[in-house]
Amino acid sequence: MNINKKVKMAVAAVVIAACAFGGYQYYQTKQAEAQAAAVETAKVVRMNLKSTVSATGTIKPVNSVEVSPKITARISQILVKENDHVTAGQTVAILDGKDYQAQRDQAQFRVTNTLREYNRAKELYAVGADTKQALDNAEFNYDTAVSQLNEAESDVAETVITAPMDGIVVGEPKSVGTMAVQGNNNPTVIMYIADTSQKQILAKIDETDIGQIQVGQTATFTVDTYMDKTFTARVSKISQTDTSNTWNTTGTSSTTSSSSSSGSVIYYYVTLDVDDPNDELRIGMTARVDINTSEKENAMVVPIAALKTNDKGSYVLRVNSAGHTEQVPVTTGIYSDEFVEILSGLDVGDKISITYTAAKATSSQNKNQRQGPPPRM
Repeated sequence: MNINKKVKMAVAAVVIAACAFGGYQYYQTKQAEAQAAAVETAKVVRMNLKSTVSATGTIKPVNSVEVSPKITARISQILVKENDHVTAGQTVAILDGKDYQAQRDQAQFRVTNTLREYNRAKELYAVGADTKQALDNAEFNYDTAVSQLNEAESDVAETVITAPMDGIVVGEPKSVGTMAVQGNNNPTVIMYIADTSQKQILAKIDETDIGQIQVGQTATFTVDTYMDKTFTARVSKISQTDTSNTWNTTGTSSTTSSSSSSGSVIYYYVTLDVDDPNDELRIGMTARVDINTSEKENAMVVPIAALKTNDKGSYVLRVNSAGHTEQVPVTTGIYSDEFVEILSGLDVGDKISITYTAAKATSSQNKNQRQGPPPRM
């Protein structure tokens, strides 16, 4: 009886051990399957790759002018309206010139009087009846009167406003009765004239991207009113200074300007010539631009999400046949929005991981700590 009991106990122990081992193996298999399923992978492939720099800009005419007065007077006539085509030299507005005409008449009267005095002084000097100084004074008064007449006549001529260039009247001109004020700082703009047949985009490029931009690069862009249509453009000019001139430390406002911009992003203006043969674009529209900075055909690429960096450089996690990952250093080339070119370190067909695996938290951490985003690589 004792022997049978011992045998039964031994058999039971073996069965229990076998069940435990089987359960452990099953658990390990399921864990491996779950981990493998959680790892998102992609293959190294070849494709045509294009690198672009995106920016936002405003459509503007290549040539435009502000029509402002050279004298101060009230507008008496506006001879054109918005969208009218004008030619250089065409009269587009007339200012009230009554005051300037009165000043011209007075100047003409002074010229007549001073000329009479000057001729009389010459006659007296010729016969010795007057001094040379009196003759010189009469001549000076006459020359001054002539100069004042020329100025008055010029002011009268400036009451007639003409177009300085061929183009289209952009926007509504000022209304009749408006006081048009001359000035170097804030003169009254009576109207704008622009050549709308040639347009440009004035775009702002971040300082981290400006080094990739070169004159002659092609670009595509869209505008809100034609979201299903793509237009083309070409880089024609790159500004040598940032939009705020933060480098200029001279002047009374330099300290304020420098300190206010020290924590902000630096931008540079880039001008692009626009192809608009059907004249569909309007001045002032917002253009969303993609400038083509580089292209490569049949490049070996991986998703950008697969690329990681450390203190030694860039690397990816390659998945081997057993499903395990290994860290592989890579050399990168150009970037697109979704892919990056791989110059060395991988072969076409390699499988790589593109999934970030977060550290497993304990139950107390789950209860007491909020989980943050993964660390930046």
